[in-house]
Amino acid sequence: MKRNIYTIGVLMLAVFFTLSSCLNDLDTRPIWEEENDAENVFSNELGEYTSFIAKIYAGLAISGNKGGDDQADVEGVDGGSQASFLRGLWNLQELPSDLAHCVWVDVGIEDFNYMTWAIGNPFIKGFYYRLFYQIGVANEFLRETTEGKLSDRGVSDADQAIIKEYRAEARFLRALAYYHLLDMFRNVPFITEESAVGAIKPPQTNGVDLFNYIEEELLECSEDMLDPFVGYNATHYGRAHKAAAWTLLSRLYLNAEVYTGQERYTDCITYSKKVLGVSGYALEENYKNLFVADNDQSKEIIFPIRYEGNQTQTWGGMTFLICSTVPPAMKDEIYAKDAWNGNRAKYGLVKLFNKEANASNDTRSKMLHPEHAENEQIIDPSKFTDGVPVVKFVNLKKDGTPVTEANREVYTDFPYFRLGEVYLNLAEAVLKNGQGATKQEALAKVNELRARAYDKNTGYQITEKDLTLDFILDERAREFFFEAHRRTDLIRHNKLTTGTYLWDWKGGVAGGKAVDDKFNIYPLPADDTGVNTGLEQNPGY
Repeated sequence: MKRNIYTIGVLMLAVFFTLSSCLNDLDTRPIWEEENDAENVFSNELGEYTSFIAKIYAGLAISGNKGGDDQADVEGVDGGSQASFLRGLWNLQELPSDLAHCVWVDVGIEDFNYMTWAIGNPFIKGFYYRLFYQIGVANEFLRETTEGKLSDRGVSDADQAIIKEYRAEARFLRALAYYHLLDMFRNVPFITEESAVGAIKPPQTNGVDLFNYIEEELLECSEDMLDPFVGYNATHYGRAHKAAAWTLLSRLYLNAEVYTGQERYTDCITYSKKVLGVSGYALEENYKNLFVADNDQSKEIIFPIRYEGNQTQTWGGMTFLICSTVPPAMKDEIYAKDAWNGNRAKYGLVKLFNKEANASNDTRSKMLHPEHAENEQIIDPSKFTDGVPVVKFVNLKKDGTPVTEANREVYTDFPYFRLGEVYLNLAEAVLKNGQGATKQEALAKVNELRARAYDKNTGYQITEKDLTLDFILDERAREFFFEAHRRTDLIRHNKLTTGTYLWDWKGGVAGGKAVDDKFNIYPLPADDTGVNTGLEQNPGY
């Protein structure tokens, strides 16, 4: 069992239920209107601060304070599906792309398949409020852990030093939530620990200012975060450290031109190389071992979203990612609670692998199972047998043995940041004329990933001539499919909404069509603009 700060938070969620259940009615009260009862929670005991920071981490994995998403953090939407951080992130990133399709008829899901969503979509609303919930809890922690308040409560100097690290992690986790708001919504309400508690009409920020805020927060908080550890460290596994902040900066700078109109590719290279310079990180030798139940020992994973079996029961998160992509006939291959047969790979993903001359030798392609599809292409968007099942994440250990719980609760962690992303971030930034690394260095990193993909066979490496931006976009799909990257990647390459790249059912037609550029960002939920009348809706909605 993995015991650390993160697990403490999972075990003690009920302690903070009064604080964290901050919405009585999501339709009438926005996420930042919360009860300020932290003075009744904190004293001079370090464990109370440890549990609170762990609650912020836990919000990335589960949706409530009891198993099965009970006592939900966010009311008014379904906690396990609509207000789940990881499930929401996956739906909003993968379904409006060439990689994934969902056949379920939940209200709002077809909107993603066809890129036709509007301001009332419950999945967009749920993810938006999940992000602001994370921000609200982080703000509360930062309000209550100033040096003055800690000293007034009699917290020892030694414990204050530890809480200083926690504060840096809270700022990182808040910046992470704001990053997704920037990426998906761009112009959002803005609140920090300096904002008045209970304010229902916070001011709206814009993409440029929010980008600058996230950048400044990450640069500052990283100074007080844990130093990157060497390899696996059971004590700190699951906590964000300096390398996590640097990786988020790498991702932020790679997309800066989209967010602000100004490219920052040299900065992307700088922070990618800071991560690459950390001793102890290494590519996982076997690609599939990144996605197994004992992946907590992987030297490639920089920052995980943790899952701990019975202690992290949810219908979202990794339960969703593992169960939703396979039919019942494949249930034993994932060793999870069930096989839901909802999400399938579009033929676009199959074609990206087939671009390779020896696609069948790519170990990543073996996670696609066309033998269980009636049609590899989605002919009928409502048929469970159209599209290709995917077995990428499994609840089995790397040696193939099952986890211990008979009820098959999930132990597989989600590799939110991993070294492979840093490799490809650097390579793309080099191709976009960022300074600080050569094309030969970029090529070497890409070929390391390809050697791993082809089971250490270097015969499938590419040449400098082959290393183009189109190749990088394709390789990112092959490397990160179903890891919640694709929408952002397509936008960065101007291919999400345009007619230059089409896939099945893009725009709601079988052959695909261009859609309105407004779909490059999501709308602010109608609930929020209804309450905060000072908010300006995103263009086109």
